[in-house]
Amino acid sequence: LMSQKKINLVIVGADRIAANGDTANKIGTYSLAILAKHHNIPFYVAAPFSTIDLKIANGQQIPIEKRAGKELAYLGKKCIYPQGVNVLYYAFDVTPARYITGIITEKGVIEPPFVKEIK
Repeated sequence: LMSQKKINLVIVGADRIAANGDTANKIGTYSLAILAKHHNIPFYVAAPFSTIDLKIANGQQIPIEKRAGKELAYLGKKCIYPQGVNVLYYAFDVTPARYITGIITEKGVIEPPFVKEIK
C-alpha cells in the first residue's frame, strides 16, 4: 500500500519514549518506520506525555521484554519448530528518533530535535 501511495501518514503508539525521542513499541514498529521513511510518508508516535522517560537518554537504555521462546515454538501442545532450534521472542523493538516525524501528546506535537523539545 505504501508503494502504491495509498497511505499518506502512519501513527503508532508507544510503551516508552527516551529523552532523545527513541521509542519502544510492539515488535514491528521499527520496520514500519523504515518503510515509511523509504516512501516519504510521515511517521508519528502518539502517546501520553507520561510515556516519555527523561531519565532514559536513548533507546539503548530502554529495557526490552524478552518472552519465553516456547510461546512461539508451540501451537497448542505441538512443537512447530525443529528440535534444537533456539527461538527468540522479544515483545518490543526500539525505533530510532531519526525515523519519527513527531510525537503527539496531550500537550501538543513535539518535533525534532526531540532532545531539545521534550521537557
